[in-house]
Amino acid sequence: MYELLNQIHSPKDLKKLTVPEMETLCREIRQKIIRTVATNGGHLSSNLGVVELTVALHRVFDLPRDSIVWDVGHQSYTHKILTGRMEALDTIRTEGGLCGFPKRQESPYDAFTVGHSSTSISAALGIATAKTLKGEPGNVVAVIGDGALTGGLAYEGLNNAGRNAKNLIVILNDNTMSISRNVGSITGHLTKLRTMPAYLKAKGDIETMLSDLPVLGEPIYQVIHRSKHLIKKAIYHTTLFEDLGFSYYGPINGHNIPNLIEFLENAKEIQKPVLLHVVTQKGRGYRYAERNPGKFHGVSSFNIRTGQGSPSSTNFSEVFGKALCELAKKDDSICAITAAMQTGTGLNSFAALYPRRFFDVGIAEQHAITFAGGLSSAGMKPVCAIYSTFLQRGFDQIIHDAAIQRTKVVLAIDRAGIVGEDGETHQGIFDVPFLNSVPNVTMYSPAYYDELRHDLKTVLYDCPYVGAVRYPRGKELYRPDDYEFHGEPFIVYGDAQAKIAIVTYGRLFSYACLARESLLEKGVSVKIVKLNQIKPIDPQALEAALSCRQVFFFEEGILQGGVGERFYFLLGQKGFHGRYTLRGVDNTFVPHAKVSQSLAHLGLDDKGMETTILEQQTTE
Repeated sequence: MYELLNQIHSPKDLKKLTVPEMETLCREIRQKIIRTVATNGGHLSSNLGVVELTVALHRVFDLPRDSIVWDVGHQSYTHKILTGRMEALDTIRTEGGLCGFPKRQESPYDAFTVGHSSTSISAALGIATAKTLKGEPGNVVAVIGDGALTGGLAYEGLNNAGRNAKNLIVILNDNTMSISRNVGSITGHLTKLRTMPAYLKAKGDIETMLSDLPVLGEPIYQVIHRSKHLIKKAIYHTTLFEDLGFSYYGPINGHNIPNLIEFLENAKEIQKPVLLHVVTQKGRGYRYAERNPGKFHGVSSFNIRTGQGSPSSTNFSEVFGKALCELAKKDDSICAITAAMQTGTGLNSFAALYPRRFFDVGIAEQHAITFAGGLSSAGMKPVCAIYSTFLQRGFDQIIHDAAIQRTKVVLAIDRAGIVGEDGETHQGIFDVPFLNSVPNVTMYSPAYYDELRHDLKTVLYDCPYVGAVRYPRGKELYRPDDYEFHGEPFIVYGDAQAKIAIVTYGRLFSYACLARESLLEKGVSVKIVKLNQIKPIDPQALEAALSCRQVFFFEEGILQGGVGERFYFLLGQKGFHGRYTLRGVDNTFVPHAKVSQSLAHLGLDDKGMETTILEQQTTE
């Protein structure tokens, strides 16, 4: 099945292949990626689009002496295949297997760990500068694509790299897409470049004509060469990359291996920073992904023949989107903001129903928060729907442009808690500690869909300033038949007189209920204090735990600065003398695995809770 691919054990093996053989190799790589993602899930469209580009890069450059930084890292599957990890690709995104992103600890060919976007140019500039300072040879390549050029950090890197990097090549992988379709002025600029071949044709024709003139050709060519920026400005009306100090070349067909190799070889010889504008097709080689690249950006397992995955069930993102639409129907001051995640955050319906109040700002969370602050200061009710892991990029803006301003900004924090196979760079375990430290922020963590709907309305109309609602990836979990929610900031579930209490919030409540039922069968009576509002903590919730001899707090997030630590501090102030046990993510990063596996390892599922409680009963 993989006649050529099975012969590639390192990038050096590519250098023996002819162009037709490399084209055949690309077809085999696509087959391997499609089969792997169909089984394991993962990022499909972006990886299918960069196969030829990756082959050309490894043909031209000498890794790991040279370095490649991928941005964002979900387009690196072909890179992994060509760097000795083909046999292990079947383990990608599974516990103990390959990471779905470049990871320095995984391979010397992975120059930089990359899970979030827009980091490549800054990181590559750092690597290139280190090589220069140490007198080491080698080029550094930053491959930036999938809308990462809409992130502000990319321009900070470009601005600095254009001044002093002689061994840096930036490849703009222009596939017209991020996850949702690209937006903003930069997209328009790149579209103009893609649709203006007149300059490249005219330039080539003039060079050919002048080179044939025996005496005057070279001097005239040099005059025109020195004045080329005037020609470009007349045709393109802008020279953005060159004004930043880069030599710009493109657009280049990202699926033409000979052309790619030629441009890359030339770029190595230019003693200044180079930007190659490469145009690729997201999803290339798999017709379902070509037709709908957004749908096949990140997928669960699917049927290769039909392109269909398992039937999707209702999830928190979908419930959030519908609830926001219902509220916006009655209140025309409600706006929705997303950072290139329209589909992922459940905002497709909102965008269709209320296009004037929907804003996709691109991969620019910092701008999203400050933009929301501005909207709020002028009387609107902005709701920023952002994944927990990406909200980290907007921390300063939450403080400076929302909380200090005392604005009504709503943070809809999707993918809160453990997210599973995307691993360390994507776990939503830091939002609670950093929001806990910010004044003028009220935070809710629902366990069920009706609680999410209630909390969203509460933060919009009852919270005075910044309100946050955090909810997990996927669907709601086990709910006891006798559990009822009436909008309370906390609930005591089970035997209110029990002297053992489980305190928790969010979806861990479901596991706590299962643990309670199992403990009852073993003769251990437990009550559960479920926090719905987690900042500030309701004083009555503390009273519910104060008389217990044992309190167990389980938290799906970083312990340091989390709700569990705060709860213990407040209990101590009230004179709590019992035993307090805190379980969560203790000063570590959580690797990729299924959500259930990670929760089990952390002792946060029902079995882990039960074991923790029973162990303490036997030691007393």
